[in-house]
Amino acid sequence: MVNYNAVTENVIEEIKNAVSGKTYVGEEINIDFFHDEMPIYGEGQPELVVDATNAEEIAKVVKICNENKIPVVPRGAGTGLTGAGVSRHGGVMINMQSMNKILDYDEENMVVRVEPGVLLNDLAEDCLSKGYMYPPDPGEKFATLGGNVATNAGGMRAVKYGTTRNYVRSMEVVTPTGEITTFGATVSKTSTGFSLKDLMIGSEGTLGIITELTLKIIPAPKEVMSLIVPYEDLDTCISTVPQLFRANLNPQAIEFMEKEIVDMSEIYIGKSTFPKELEGIEIGAYLLITFDDEDEDALNDIVEQAAEVLMEAGAIDILVADTPNKMKEAWAARSSFLEAIESQTKLLDECDVVVPINMIAKYVHYVNERAKDFPFEVKSFGHAGDGNLHIYTCSNDMEKDEFIKQVDVFMNDIYKKAYEFGGQISGEHGIGYGKKAFLHEFEGDVNTELMRGIKKVFDPNLILNPDKVV
Repeated sequence: MVNYNAVTENVIEEIKNAVSGKTYVGEEINIDFFHDEMPIYGEGQPELVVDATNAEEIAKVVKICNENKIPVVPRGAGTGLTGAGVSRHGGVMINMQSMNKILDYDEENMVVRVEPGVLLNDLAEDCLSKGYMYPPDPGEKFATLGGNVATNAGGMRAVKYGTTRNYVRSMEVVTPTGEITTFGATVSKTSTGFSLKDLMIGSEGTLGIITELTLKIIPAPKEVMSLIVPYEDLDTCISTVPQLFRANLNPQAIEFMEKEIVDMSEIYIGKSTFPKELEGIEIGAYLLITFDDEDEDALNDIVEQAAEVLMEAGAIDILVADTPNKMKEAWAARSSFLEAIESQTKLLDECDVVVPINMIAKYVHYVNERAKDFPFEVKSFGHAGDGNLHIYTCSNDMEKDEFIKQVDVFMNDIYKKAYEFGGQISGEHGIGYGKKAFLHEFEGDVNTELMRGIKKVFDPNLILNPDKVV
């Protein structure tokens, strides 16, 4: 256990003199900075919050903190789900939200340069206005790009286009000792030593503070179409997915969801799009699939082939959303799942395990059966195309201490089963503080010690986002 120093009046004054952005202490600090979107993992109050404005000033703050052995926590929009952006040891929090400029587009190299506080939604809309697409599409559209890189966020389109890692060309970083450096370059490939850029991606603010990103973009697909595919039961629904890939169909996104959570979400948003019964058959689950292509006829052919595969595999019907408005309506319920669940429970915990796609049906069946042994409710849905499942436990009327105790047992069991099936703890949300113990248990001593060694090389005094990941 590292013994950190408090933020003294002298340190506060030194930091204030080093920065042009606002600083906040004590009661000036907004309580939203005490937690992220999953407060069950604990709250923590920083002693000082600094609004970041540029890399040079961040470097000065970090250098002061490193010299005084004061912990530093970088913070984006606070939309994380693992407690990664929470100050567990007081110290200084660097708020990155003011560094929110889209700096420039390099259309010859097909990259865009941004500050880390740019929101995913803002970049997505700006790209589309210019005929481009930034493919990573996490469900939380108001997360920062710095946060997306810190967790290697994936989202709906990862099945076709990959995760955030696939789109980071380079980054400017402030190291834990207060130096400014660049990892990567504006090139499409490199074999130039260890990939320090890739160590940063997914490190959740423990190895450095990202101050600028150069991201790959692609031409936006001209034709897009979504399908709502209802099934009588979840097993049949999920078992369809590998058949689409064997048929050489390549969906942009493919999500599975049970009727119960769709109903909850549609009540929450006040609009119903998904059918509840067809041909006298009560629907139990759905696939929501999107295909894209450059050519309308080619896309229609793809959708026809997909419909044939889906119907042969047990789909009740195929509902086509072929206009932007229809697609928006189809995806609205899916995009509101987390908010809908939060509105129905006092306490919430979650995991985002990832398993091989041929094990999804067996894994979901195991989770649902294991959940019957516990007093809380379990809701699950996920990215069927890449095996990334989102499993939420809802306390209902349980007391907090008992809920946490029971959830720990449940989570341990379902993580263990994920590893037995060839999976891992997290597909895109990261480890943070909330999943740290599980990482150590299931990744083992060798992997954990290697990660700790890397952390120590980057951060000799262990000041940067302490108690997270490793």
